[in-house]
Parts: sequence; structure tokens; C-alpha cells
Amino acid sequence: MPTPKLTPEIITAAISGFEHQKSQIDEQIAELRAMLSGGPAETAATPEPAKPQRRMRSLAVRRKMALAQKQRWAKIKSESEPAAPAPAKAPKAKRKLSAAAKAKLVANLRKARAAKAAKAKAATKK
Repeated sequence: MPTPKLTPEIITAAISGFEHQKSQIDEQIAELRAMLSGGPAETAATPEPAKPQRRMRSLAVRRKMALAQKQRWAKIKSESEPAAPAPAKAPKAKRKLSAAAKAKLVANLRKARAAKAAKAKAATKK
């Protein structure tokens, strides 16, 4: 079943209908509260609390604050640094193959290449 296209007119009509229902419900809630407490009815909708105003500081004050913060960080960093730098470690020497080990690796590589070439040659004959 295809869904109907929602045009802006349909959406605005739906919004106005829901707002009308909301106002009716608010009125009924106010009547019930008045009956419950015996006093005047209060509206169900409460206004949003106002945001507190942020304090405005001048450019000079902000500059002083920034300099003070930089001084605090410099003091903290200078206290945390070690008095003497740690001695530098000598770099590890590179490991070298012995002549016998190198000859063994070369022989194994030659053997592997020969086996691969023989396998490729056998595959082409088939």
C-alpha cells in the first residue's frame, strides 16, 4: 500500500490540529487541578527558566588571566622536569650473519627457486 505524500499543507494542518488538542487537554487538566485543590487553576505549561547572564570581561582582564595561566603552567612544568637529563642509551649494534649462515640461506633460496621453476615448467607441459 503506497504511503501518501506529506505536503507542507498537510503537515501544517496536522500541527494546528495537535496544538488544538493540546490546548483542550491543558484546559481539562487545569479544571481538574482546581477541583482537587479548591483554588484557582494553574496552567500546565511552565515557562522555561531564563539562562543566567555570562560575565563580560574586558580584553585587558582576559590578557592578564592568560598571562597568569601561562605562568602557572611554566611553574608546574619546571618543577616536574628532572634536574639532570637521563644518560642516553647506546644504540643497539646491528646483528650480522656469519658467513656459514649466509651461505646456508643462499643455498636454500637457490633450491626453492629451482623447485618453483620446475613446478612451473611441469604445469606448462600439461
